[in-house]
Amino acid sequence: MAGVILPRFYGCYNCRKPVARHDDIVSKYFVAGHRKRAFLFSHVVNVVAGPKEDRRLITGVHMVADVHCSDCGKVLGWRYEKVYEEAHKYKEDKTVLVKYKIVKLDW
Repeated sequence: MAGVILPRFYGCYNCRKPVARHDDIVSKYFVAGHRKRAFLFSHVVNVVAGPKEDRRLITGVHMVADVHCSDCGKVLGWRYEKVYEEAHKYKEDKTVLVKYKIVKLDW
């Protein structure tokens, strides 16, 4: 299949279940707790959202839900359920995955 470009996937660091496509990254400039790099994705798969809660993040208070791998249950990041400040509305319904909790699959 010469010339065919296959999508690049990220998987759970623990069980390697595919969770996101590289092409769905909205931003690579997010920060998780303790200055850990994180990526904002427009679409993720094979994750389960936990309970929604208001949480104070670097950019203010947002309603978020932790996202867990659907296979092994490890927390991989969080989903923005509701964003209160207009300047950050682009994050709503998107998911942040912490970089060290995802691995490249077959790149």
